[in-house]
Amino acid sequence: MVTSETNAEESGPWVRRLDTFQRNHRWAGLSLAVIYKFVDDQGTYQAALLTYYGFVSLFPLLLLAITILGYVLTGNPEAQQAVVNSALRNFPVIGDQIASNVHSLHGNVTALVVGVVVTVYGALGVTQAAINAMNQLWAVPMAERPGLGPAYGRGALYLLVVAAGLIITTALSGLTTAVSAVLPVSFVAETAARIVASLLAIAVNIGLIVTGFRLLTFRHITFRQHLPGAVIAAVAWQLLLLVGTYLVTHELQGTSASYGVFGIVLGLLAWIYLSTLVVLLCAELNTVRVLRLTPRSLLSVAEPADTAVTAGDRRAFTAYARAQRRKTFQQIDVSFDQHGPAPRPRDPGE
Repeated sequence: MVTSETNAEESGPWVRRLDTFQRNHRWAGLSLAVIYKFVDDQGTYQAALLTYYGFVSLFPLLLLAITILGYVLTGNPEAQQAVVNSALRNFPVIGDQIASNVHSLHGNVTALVVGVVVTVYGALGVTQAAINAMNQLWAVPMAERPGLGPAYGRGALYLLVVAAGLIITTALSGLTTAVSAVLPVSFVAETAARIVASLLAIAVNIGLIVTGFRLLTFRHITFRQHLPGAVIAAVAWQLLLLVGTYLVTHELQGTSASYGVFGIVLGLLAWIYLSTLVVLLCAELNTVRVLRLTPRSLLSVAEPADTAVTAGDRRAFTAYARAQRRKTFQQIDVSFDQHGPAPRPRDPGE
């Protein structure tokens, strides 16, 4: 039998020490296992696909926004000035149009209908990419993954949940603003209002993310099992949102139209990609915990010939193989020459 140190010793003593350290320290082993699972699942490609669909779906949303603004701004100077002074003026293409000729925006029924239909279609594309990613992360067998009907049904249901979350967030933001306006004007009051608003937003985001994890995964995973990753993802999302808002309102403020458009477009792409990476990594944290995919061998990803696999490695590789089952009556058995039969992956419901 090959010991756990054999391949590490061939690579050098420092590799052996690192491998021993991460196996003996749960936090290090968990972090490594999450990263390795992310690599095994081609997480960067999943994030790129979600970023693409997310970015493309924004343009029909812009058409819808322009149409709605056309209705709102007609004959309403106060609304026109409010929009000119809002963050919309910094958005590519629409920002310059609103700032330079706000009176030219007119509502159009055809554009409104087209905007709604295409926006919903684009948003459903995001949910389908998310369903594919979540089922790959949880190693759901191909035979058990959803068809078009159930997939689009859950995607549409989650869009309704997101819409409700946006309404709640908007209402809470308005309530926080109203409360802060009543309080005496001071740095402490303003800071307290911002902290309360951020905490409320994080709470709503936790609900949205954990619901998304549950709805978009076609495997019996409880809300409690999804919760740890959702909490971390919501906090990280809020931090990324604060950073993105700062960059748009400060770093890109006053730039020329050309540089402003490029900067905001590239910044938006980067923000969506980073946010997607964070959410996927947090989802991987849940899979590693629930499926007990720790510890991993330090060389299990970098060296395919590494035979010093751990129990976590064998569970992961077994799950990957069985995820390729394409027929409900098909059976896939996995074994490892050096360590005998593969362990049965843990059922999340146990």
